[in-house]
Amino acid sequence: MSTILIKNAEIITMNPGGDIFTGDLRIEGDRITAMGSELIATPGEYVIDAAHRTVIPGFIQTHIHLCQTLFRGKGDDLELMDWLKQRIWPLEASHDEESLYYSAMLGIGELIQSGTTTIVDMETVHHTDYAFQAIAESGIRALSGKVMMDKGDEVPFPLQEKTSESLQQSVDLLEKWHGHDGGRIQYAFSPRFVISCTEELLREVQQLSQRYNVKVHTHASENRGEIEIVQAETGMRNIVYLDHLGLANERLILAHCIWLDEEEKRIIHERGVHVSHCPGSNLKLASGIAETPDLLGKGISVSLGADGAPCNNNLDMFNEMRLAALIQKPAHGPTTMNAHAVFRMATIGGARAVGMEHEIGSLEVGKKADLAILDLNNFHVYPSFDVDPISRIVYSATRADVETTIIGGRIVMENRIMKTIDKAIVLPEANRAIQRLLKRANLR
Repeated sequence: MSTILIKNAEIITMNPGGDIFTGDLRIEGDRITAMGSELIATPGEYVIDAAHRTVIPGFIQTHIHLCQTLFRGKGDDLELMDWLKQRIWPLEASHDEESLYYSAMLGIGELIQSGTTTIVDMETVHHTDYAFQAIAESGIRALSGKVMMDKGDEVPFPLQEKTSESLQQSVDLLEKWHGHDGGRIQYAFSPRFVISCTEELLREVQQLSQRYNVKVHTHASENRGEIEIVQAETGMRNIVYLDHLGLANERLILAHCIWLDEEEKRIIHERGVHVSHCPGSNLKLASGIAETPDLLGKGISVSLGADGAPCNNNLDMFNEMRLAALIQKPAHGPTTMNAHAVFRMATIGGARAVGMEHEIGSLEVGKKADLAILDLNNFHVYPSFDVDPISRIVYSATRADVETTIIGGRIVMENRIMKTIDKAIVLPEANRAIQRLLKRANLR
């Protein structure tokens, strides 16, 4: 069993007491086994001298589309439905096995470099096995699933599914990948959104989620036009409809939730539904600004996600934290969404969303060793004297400050050098893949 000792670091624990101390942290296997001052290195132990470094829990992003990383820069300056119909759906429909693999690898590389250790990922309709392969090889912790779409007149033909086939393919992937590598990889049923899913499919997803005790990950109330379509088709607003189908429970993770009424907020709170706030995406697509202070004030579980590369155009949690804090202040005052609240959303809040708050999201003895080491010794984060360490991270730090990333006790990046992903292969292959997809989709 490999052992790592991190010495002399500023450690931000995010434990219930909010402890921050300077000291050491020992990792044995995939767990943190000791924390304190002046831990003594044992023979054969790998020692990381983290003097003048800051150790934080790895970020947990609860809404990502690895399948879309190749489309970065290909969906700019469009609102949601046009963005989907004109660019994203045609490109997703053009994916092949290799392009999906490299899209996932490209996204995971970016995530690891910026200190993200866990993601909730929604793939496209086909070839999802190759995204799981990339997840397995890279070492990132993930809940992922193939997207489900069995309805929609304007959906490209390759993305149109039969209900029974969508369900069977999802179950097959679940049975192959759920629990892989000691539970590092988990499956999440991923119906895209109400507009593209029949009632039959959503009811079956509810039953399957209950049977297998796995999460459901979908979009909801991101765009006013989307809500109008749902109301016209079902006679109900998004969250009310999902509750009507039995999907609104603690296993449900809803991306966006910008346009909610009071009844929907009540349902989300009472049913224990989790909301993934994606401020960068919501701003770029002009979808709106979610009422996160109100949601948090009501006791609703809110976490953060970057969404996909073509609607952001990055997967950087530092960017999402800063935006999540700043966009609320003009309307609600400068003390709203302070640095500590936002940092909780990015760490232990994400852990609660994925049902792993007893395993990840904070640095505590017995928990999984998912963490990032930051080098905050630079112009943009100084002076450090008498400055709240969490404030430095949320308001001043950038992803370039992430020096080392560890997931489940495995060093996946050290001193900015990737250990599990070959950048020299992935970047040129990503360029070759997007050229192929643009031609296939008739977008060149």
